[in-house]
Amino acid sequence: MRPILELLEKHGGSVWSLNPDDSVFQALEMLADCNVGALMVMEGDKLVGIFSERDYTRKIALAGRSSKDTKVRDIMTSQVMVVGPKTRTQECMALMSQKKIRHLPVVDGNKVLGMISIRDLMDDIIKDHEQTISQLQSYIAS
Repeated sequence: MRPILELLEKHGGSVWSLNPDDSVFQALEMLADCNVGALMVMEGDKLVGIFSERDYTRKIALAGRSSKDTKVRDIMTSQVMVVGPKTRTQECMALMSQKKIRHLPVVDGNKVLGMISIRDLMDDIIKDHEQTISQLQSYIAS
């Protein structure tokens, strides 16, 4: 398995983030615009949380709160699990499974490099398996 930085580089270095003082409604618009399920919440260059669809459904929709009147800081997940750029994809998958999370910010020291999702990992695993199968088929046929 490869280091997570290789997967992250396929995203083109995009770091999509929100400010903790943005409204939840603004956050939902950004999720839709970026076609993602979670965004990092940052104060300047500092990662302070994650806002996800899960945060919205559990803390706004089901609680009967207003997304236009609630700030991201009030419902974001502030206990953020992060990985380093050299962390292997298999380790990331194990961490996501163990912690029941679907997004992991990648941080190098204090610098946020981006975020990977469980979908990114699954796509990589499938691609890896397809390459292995192709190599084995080629070997058998020769």
